[in-house]
Amino acid sequence: MRLLHTSDWHVGRTFHGRDLLREQESVLGGLADLVADERVDVVVVAGDLFDRAVPNAEAVAVCSRVLRRVREAGARIVVTPGNHDSAARLGFLGAFTEAGGLHLRTRAAELHDPVLFADAHGPVAVYGIPFLEPETARHALGVPDARGHAGVLTEAMRRVREDLAGRPGTRSVVLAHAFVTGGEPCESERTIAVGGVQDVSGSVFAGVDYAALGHLHGQQTLADHLRYSGSPVAYSFSEARHHKQVWLVELDAGGLAGVERRSLPVPRALSTLGGELEELLLEPAHEAVADHFLSVTLTDRVRPLDALRRLQARFPHAVHVEWRPAGGRTGELRFAERVRGRSDEEVACCFVEDVRGDRPGDRELALLREAFAAAAREGDS
Repeated sequence: MRLLHTSDWHVGRTFHGRDLLREQESVLGGLADLVADERVDVVVVAGDLFDRAVPNAEAVAVCSRVLRRVREAGARIVVTPGNHDSAARLGFLGAFTEAGGLHLRTRAAELHDPVLFADAHGPVAVYGIPFLEPETARHALGVPDARGHAGVLTEAMRRVREDLAGRPGTRSVVLAHAFVTGGEPCESERTIAVGGVQDVSGSVFAGVDYAALGHLHGQQTLADHLRYSGSPVAYSFSEARHHKQVWLVELDAGGLAGVERRSLPVPRALSTLGGELEELLLEPAHEAVADHFLSVTLTDRVRPLDALRRLQARFPHAVHVEWRPAGGRTGELRFAERVRGRSDEEVACCFVEDVRGDRPGDRELALLREAFAAAAREGDS
């Protein structure tokens, strides 16, 4: 049996205010091509199908089209909710979608009830563990003294192994959305530490042939049978060097036979640039990243005015700009301390210097004085 391990689709997410639905549909549509090319039997999504508990209509429509394409390509689908999803909303109509090959495993009380498949070597049980928020899950699982994610996942896996013990000769796959010790996080992941300690030992997942993990956005291998697929799309500039891929998992008669990477299309790359504004606008070599999402660090001594608009004239997908002048900024005293006891004119000059790194010029100073004089006349009238 061949499975495609994916997670963290985050359909509906934006990137520095930019809508990503077109890019997401393009990338996720590539899953259907992989299903057809690699003769994949099952696609699994280990949490965070959507980016919000209540996704908008456009995000739902994109997700629906992608899932339909995957089914039409020949694979069945198993989905569990992550910490961004609403388990109750995602599981709605689950009993009906199951008949069409879309299996939604969203309830903690039913995590030991697997989706059963079969191939020439016999049965395969796929257990979907939804994201378990410790404070609520410990009661739902009947372990009120369980502590943190480790406690509730330990109980979840105990139930999985107990069910599996009653299915001799059955190979097993578990989906889980968690931060497993040894994984490397990045900036775009929401913390899941609320309600307890977030780290979970990889040993919790002992006893199954393959554990398909979600939550971390970089593809990672913690053990042969324990892997993160990573997100199919980069959601922060900390992921600029990630190669977005999925895992192609092969099960034979003895269990896990092999795992291979498969690449996904990249609709728009992420890049970072640094330097003075004029150099960035004129340097021919930067044409190579003109169509990328860009994060730009400006090193001008004085903060350039309207920098993002000027950058976007050449780099239309520049979405983030920060100013870090070469040699560091001068005057590290807090602004409130620097202006205490000073005149209005001195306060205004300090503000200009704080914002752009240089005091007002003669013409600017004349305008400031004129403005203060007008304000004073208005106050006297």
